[in-house]
Amino acid sequence: MDVKKVQKVFCSSLNLKKNVNLTKLKYGDQNWDSIAHMQLIAHLEKKFKIAIDSEDVIDMSSYNKALKILKKYMK
Repeated sequence: MDVKKVQKVFCSSLNLKKNVNLTKLKYGDQNWDSIAHMQLIAHLEKKFKIAIDSEDVIDMSSYNKALKILKKYMK
């Protein structure tokens, strides 16, 4: 998995500065609300050509958690 691509998707989807520390980013921080969450999911699915199931969409509550979830889709 290309972590740099994931970082770019997070930054562009949530309108974050490129130098933000994503490892501390959690749902509810910065611009990450429910609407931004769905946009983030859509952008991740499009960028990596995957379909993230509902449980994982709900469970994706931080950047670090997102990396763990995305790993299972990119075998």
